[in-house]
Amino acid sequence: MSKAIALYSQQVLLPEGVKEATLFMDGGVITEILPGMSMEEGVELVNVGSKVVMPGVIDPHVHINEPGRTDWEGFETAGLAAVAGGITMLVDMPLNSSPVTTTVEAFDQKRAAAAGKVRCDCGFWGGVVPGNAGEIGPLIERGVLGFKAFLTHSGIDEFPNVKEDDLRKVMPVIAGAGLPLLVHCELEDGGAFAFEGNPRSYRRYLMSRPASWEDEAIALMIKLCEEYKCRVHIVHLSSASSIPQIRRAKERGLPLTVETAPHYLYFSAEGIADGATYFKCAPPIREKVNNDLLWEALREGVIDFVATDHSPAPPILKMAESGDFTRAWGGISSLQLLLPVVWTAASQRGFGLEDMVKWLCRKPAELAGVSEERGSIVRGYRADLVVWDEGRRFRVEESGLYHRHKGTPYLGEELLGVVEQTWLGGERVFGNS
Repeated sequence: MSKAIALYSQQVLLPEGVKEATLFMDGGVITEILPGMSMEEGVELVNVGSKVVMPGVIDPHVHINEPGRTDWEGFETAGLAAVAGGITMLVDMPLNSSPVTTTVEAFDQKRAAAAGKVRCDCGFWGGVVPGNAGEIGPLIERGVLGFKAFLTHSGIDEFPNVKEDDLRKVMPVIAGAGLPLLVHCELEDGGAFAFEGNPRSYRRYLMSRPASWEDEAIALMIKLCEEYKCRVHIVHLSSASSIPQIRRAKERGLPLTVETAPHYLYFSAEGIADGATYFKCAPPIREKVNNDLLWEALREGVIDFVATDHSPAPPILKMAESGDFTRAWGGISSLQLLLPVVWTAASQRGFGLEDMVKWLCRKPAELAGVSEERGSIVRGYRADLVVWDEGRRFRVEESGLYHRHKGTPYLGEELLGVVEQTWLGGERVFGNS
């Protein structure tokens, strides 16, 4: 049971802006917010000086892979990496665990596997695959936060992609529950460049998954979103050419939200060497001009937030030695690095701390349906907080990463923003004492 404690900083990110304040925490929630430094008898005061105090980061797009593929990641290592990165809540994807979370039985196995292992709070998405329409209602009753579907091959045969007819069967049920449908938007349209020749060529891999795949898939989901009034969430947007149709859909008031991933904001295709398979993901990292437009869409609010799509795999599956993009697993490991990666790139473009709260806390909380208790520093909300130094730099090294496997394209990068403490329900779960 947490005890009453107070946390003071000159930079507390409140809904009204950055303020000098003292937060009082008791019983897992924020009980009081007072201006300046305030002390109460019997309450321990933690003074973090000028360090930033922000709501705990929420990452709603994480592949933990347990049960069944715990050697890829697992709840213990993912949870430790999460709190080391200032994340106080994550939402686990229904793949690449085995079994995949497409039935009530599999969901119960997933929850049992997670019990007592995760250092942060954890929610779960259910999965939509051909033939499991009858499981959607029971999964909702079991407590999933929403559902995930693929419009192209997911990478594992246990989680096949859906067709439009499959979505039409489940969207009325999902809409009726007020939950979101998360969609990996790529539709193979026959216009891809045949991946022939040098398997190490990143350019060839990029051309094999063109932006048109995303654009056509997003057009389909906008149509279905409008027809069923079902909350639709586009995961890991990579194609900037879809921004205009997304903007128009939002202007019409459709319940459509969009995330992008940190690797689309931090890296560009021009800087990826042939054979550098740790950069392989789907959709692929595109050219700088494309990724600059993603930043502008974030600024405008057309893109709602940033989530990692943390999708780790053992080194052997990344084909690092051969550099073969045709055979390498498509996924980037970045759970622990979400906050500093986004801050490093955002601060270079003139964004501020308030933008970080919107992109990493408040908007993800809205997607997961927890915005009435998380994502903001408000009296009565969960005392989930991250204390970080926005001006301190560090170099990403394997020794500092808590992911099960250390391979990531961020190795060697110098990032801005160091997480010093993470608080979960008023208790410090990571950082200095």
